[in-house]
Amino acid sequence: MPTTDEIKQEDKKLRYLKLMVDFNMAVIAQTHMPIEEAHKIVSSVKEFAVRLFPEKGEVFDMVYGARFKRLINEKYGLH
Repeated sequence: MPTTDEIKQEDKKLRYLKLMVDFNMAVIAQTHMPIEEAHKIVSSVKEFAVRLFPEKGEVFDMVYGARFKRLINEKYGLH
């Protein structure tokens, strides 16, 4: 059973990751950049997430990766 401090720390990391995802989605959506640069941003955010939550790369792909993919598909007309 996790301690209260462990739960607080996990919550803090989740909030920080959400902030990073939201910020970088806004950057991709609101700036003119090549698609390769957008993919680099997504890769960097994923690396950051895996540093915070080791062995959770697949979870990132399912949750946030899907959001980034939709955004990039819409922005660059890859439907």
